[in-house]
Amino acid sequence: MAVYVDAAIWKWVGHRWCHLLADDTDELHRFAAQLGIKRSSYQGPPKTSAPHYDITGFERDRAVRLGAIECSREEIVAVFRRVRVPKGKIRL
Repeated sequence: MAVYVDAAIWKWVGHRWCHLLADDTDELHRFAAQLGIKRSSYQGPPKTSAPHYDITGFERDRAVRLGAIECSREEIVAVFRRVRVPKGKIRL
């Protein structure tokens, strides 16, 4: 199993942000915990269709040092599609 990060390009509240995804949700949670990211930061069904964490550029650097695979935009979209939960996102 693998953990993936894209480029930290989204600006919000003074930081640059990116996505942390994994092939398996349990692996995603274990890796996020290893980074010191609170479980309450998890984003997944039913609010989003792909289980992930939004992390800062600083956290991204640490994730890469711990073994996360750096992905281009195209690669991370492919991961999103692979781990997506069908009908996971509920639109109101």
